[in-house]
Amino acid sequence: MNTLVAVAIAPFGVGDELSDKVAEVVKVIRNSGLKNRTYSMFTEIEGEWDEVMKVVKDATFVLAEKGIRTEVIMKMDIRPGFENMMSEKLERLEEKM
Repeated sequence: MNTLVAVAIAPFGVGDELSDKVAEVVKVIRNSGLKNRTYSMFTEIEGEWDEVMKVVKDATFVLAEKGIRTEVIMKMDIRPGFENMMSEKLERLEEKM
């Protein structure tokens, strides 16, 4: 089932500047082969449920396996019969504006 997730995966308790650790997370997501888009606070990932959840796990564990406390915030949209939600949701919104 096609799934769209907005996820923020970040180290916790390792200082004020986190971009180097967040970059490790985003690399895992980008190398997954799934559609994804990174913004300032979240990364969107779209694909089949199991594939998306595996990427979230792998991206989380890239930090956790180094002994870094890792925070995950996630919002999911599972909409049967729809694909390309990452772009089409915005297109439908723009049409109405």
